[in-house]
Amino acid sequence: VQLQASGGGLVQAGGSLRLSCAASRSIFRRNYVAWYRQAPGKQRELVASMSSGGSTNYADSVKGRSTISRDNAKNTVSLQMISLKPEDTATYFCKVRDGDGMPYWGKGTLVTVSS
Repeated sequence: VQLQASGGGLVQAGGSLRLSCAASRSIFRRNYVAWYRQAPGKQRELVASMSSGGSTNYADSVKGRSTISRDNAKNTVSLQMISLKPEDTATYFCKVRDGDGMPYWGKGTLVTVSS
């Protein structure tokens, strides 16, 4: 499975972005999906996740400012982020776990938030 994240870019603090992750085949439906991010010099961290049943979970740092969603028809997973802060600057990665628990990662998309 190939995952491709897109939607990153340069945005001013307070702005918004919508990241999208597309898969080469139908895999998001009924599987665990997540967005992670990694800032320079820091470990990769979980930003948001959605269980196979649709339950969502967010890191405290983005709670209330981010929404993860899944579009089964388009085979995409998105992360809407608002009120962006400079500390949100990072490379964002999408992840999916298939029914056997195998994880797949997409190449990241860089988000830069200027103050």
